[in-house]
Amino acid sequence: MSNTSKGSGIIVDHLIAEKVPFLFGLCGHGIVGLMDAARDRQDRIRTVSVHNEQIAGFAADAYYRVTGQPAATFTSCGPGSINIQMAIANAMFDSSAVFAITGNIPTQQFNKGPFQELVHHHQADFVTAMRPYVKRSFQATRADMLPAMMRQAYTAMLAGRPGPVHLDVPFNVFEETAAHEPARPHGQRLDYRAAVPPGAMARVLDLLGQAERPLILAGHGCLVGRAGQALSEASKALNVPVATTPQGKGILDDANPLYLGPTGRDGGYPGNRAARGCDVLLAVGTRFGDRGTSSWAEGVTHGARTRIVHIDIDPNVLGRNFDTELGLVADASSFFEQLADAVRARPLPDSQARRDWLSATAKWRALWQEALGPGRGSDATPIHPGRVVAELAGVVPRDAVVLSDIGQHHSWMVQQWPVRDPGRFLQSGGSATMGFGVGGAIGAQFAAPDRKVVAVVGDGGMLMHASAVATAAEYGLPIVWVVWNNKGYVSIRDLQKGFFGKDREFATRFRDRGTEGDLFSTDYAVLAQAMGAHGVRVERPGDLAEQVRCALARDQPTVLDVRVDANAHRYTAGAWDMPPLTGPRPDFDPDPQP
Repeated sequence: MSNTSKGSGIIVDHLIAEKVPFLFGLCGHGIVGLMDAARDRQDRIRTVSVHNEQIAGFAADAYYRVTGQPAATFTSCGPGSINIQMAIANAMFDSSAVFAITGNIPTQQFNKGPFQELVHHHQADFVTAMRPYVKRSFQATRADMLPAMMRQAYTAMLAGRPGPVHLDVPFNVFEETAAHEPARPHGQRLDYRAAVPPGAMARVLDLLGQAERPLILAGHGCLVGRAGQALSEASKALNVPVATTPQGKGILDDANPLYLGPTGRDGGYPGNRAARGCDVLLAVGTRFGDRGTSSWAEGVTHGARTRIVHIDIDPNVLGRNFDTELGLVADASSFFEQLADAVRARPLPDSQARRDWLSATAKWRALWQEALGPGRGSDATPIHPGRVVAELAGVVPRDAVVLSDIGQHHSWMVQQWPVRDPGRFLQSGGSATMGFGVGGAIGAQFAAPDRKVVAVVGDGGMLMHASAVATAAEYGLPIVWVVWNNKGYVSIRDLQKGFFGKDREFATRFRDRGTEGDLFSTDYAVLAQAMGAHGVRVERPGDLAEQVRCALARDQPTVLDVRVDANAHRYTAGAWDMPPLTGPRPDFDPDPQP
């Protein structure tokens, strides 16, 4: 039995059928048709109105990361949709499924150059503008095209490596009607997982069985594939230690004795030391990017003598950056489930070399924790970054969702934040987009209304996206933003000093006379209060834990303006190069043998 509906109704009904729970967006003249259909369906899909289109994209991105269920965004033509591109690109880099809907000019006005038409190369050309940032971009020029496009877009979004998709809709198509079959839950009836053939698993076991120093490297694909439990069981069955890429952080409990932490530029010593010393590396769900591999520099994070078994859902990444002994296409969860079953049926041989390897990795863990102790216990003011992380870790609940924005604080959080449950630590990895932590907290709180949400953000990122605090106040979201206030874009200052010399800082600190003068800071506590949130400045390390406890107990959003030392030394066990410039080498390596 067919129905006749407006194009706007067809779109929203398909989202409802797929159990999409939220529309995050910002109004504009080009999208009011969709908003009208959403108004009539408020009992089945909730609309969240924000004050910056990027916040809508970040919120939808974080919602998917927490729940595994895609959300949708809506933006108007012209600057509204252009503004969301940064957030959609962030989702693309980090394999996050977002359904982005943009309004456009009426088809009757194509090629006439009306208000906000992108017409320089092709009529109503926003599809081309979005193409680099999505898995697939669709434009419906008739309402009867929409049912098929909604199904196709949903499949493209979730199949293989997940990612955002884009549907561009001219104004008149929202209003025109078309006959169509009732919307059905298309995506929920499809299984997108992939497993390796049994013969291939035997080859994996052969290589692991030959190893004296085996290591599992878990990448962001393990988080996307929700493989935490399967990875934990497989590593335990194998008795093989696990490191993660920086983006893979959070897939295992930091207290797991087999877990060595992240690798690369922002990684710790145990993960980097084990990655360069292993003889067989089982890498799952990673693209071997520069930040997780120390820019592929020989012997820093990885070494040429290591034999690599590479597993990923995307065949294009296999063998891209390192010579690979064996590359297989599979999703992380299915692979680890298969691996655990296979090793139970065929246990790996024990050896003294393997026992020595486990003892060495335990020693590296102990050396690293000992080195971090003084920073965690520092009473200095401004507050030592290690003390900030330690104080937060002592009071934030285990099941809280913690987001880290991008800046100097991100390096400290990736290196030292203790994640206890899979999927509770969210970050922007692939594109390092400032604002994801600030705005993503909105989506995370909607995704987990019964859990605490804490966003650790830089002062630079908060200034860019502070409107998220007003949205939280309007919707009664008790998010806690911890502003890591070090008066500048200090991670970039550190790069300037590392690449060009210690006296070469320029235009990366906030000052009262442009690029000169004394250091200057916005009062983020007062800014929060002006937006209807609670705001507190924290200047002494002994006050931080109590202020976080109070913030977590409130039923309103809170911004903690925490004054942090910009010059505290952070131990490094990885590196980052930008050819032709070579970055500083690791400064912590108590066991330097390869």
